[in-house]
Amino acid sequence: MGIQQDQQDNSSIKLLQTFYNAVADDLEMLALLHQKEPDSRILEALLDCNFPHSLGLKLVTEAGSEAIDLMSRVIKSLPEVHDDDFLDELAADYADIYLNHGLQASPLESVWLDEENLTCQESMFQVRVWYEMYGLMAENWRVRPDDDLVLQLQFISHLFANSESEKHLQDVAKFMDEHLLRWLNDFSNRVASRCATPYFAGVALLTSAYCEELRDLLVVVTDQPRPSQEEIEERMKSSAPKEDVSLSYMPGMGPAV
Repeated sequence: MGIQQDQQDNSSIKLLQTFYNAVADDLEMLALLHQKEPDSRILEALLDCNFPHSLGLKLVTEAGSEAIDLMSRVIKSLPEVHDDDFLDELAADYADIYLNHGLQASPLESVWLDEENLTCQESMFQVRVWYEMYGLMAENWRVRPDDDLVLQLQFISHLFANSESEKHLQDVAKFMDEHLLRWLNDFSNRVASRCATPYFAGVALLTSAYCEELRDLLVVVTDQPRPSQEEIEERMKSSAPKEDVSLSYMPGMGPAV
């Protein structure tokens, strides 16, 4: 009886670890798609791996299914030859979203939550505290501020990849509640409605749907319900405590292009 229980426990641990690793890989991939404009290598890799059906977390909500369907159609409709005109169109759309704010859809949390829509405001420093608690830091906050979408996705990926206890997952849920999910849906919808290419519409909507379903799944894993928007706003009136730890660069983060 004891041996059977041990086997069940070991099986559950292995299953959870597989889930953690799959989510970590998914988030790292989504971060990459927001990190820079796609080149032929990235586009070919997405086609070869049957993205987004290759994601480890299978989306089941209506929004998730629609995002999967859109991104799948985008990938399947890519031209066989990625000529300069096609890549330039994607690069221009990327620049309008992430670099020159031509769409007024900033990938920075501060812009969405600050009353004057400014960058490098309180949200950035709150997110920085989270990174510091896990010994991480943005490589160059002047190039890519701490509250950038790419870094937030990479941070959550890092927590899943290095999950050692349920506290890591509780921290993921809390971080998503207090930061990423307070603005990601607005960002994604604005990108999808204003961008010039179906590619970035698909990337934006897929990222939002994925993160929403991931957060709902954490309710089951951690047995903690999602707080209401009002509860989050009340919670965020007080700052999180800061801990002194040694820091390392955010995993996988390179200079912005």
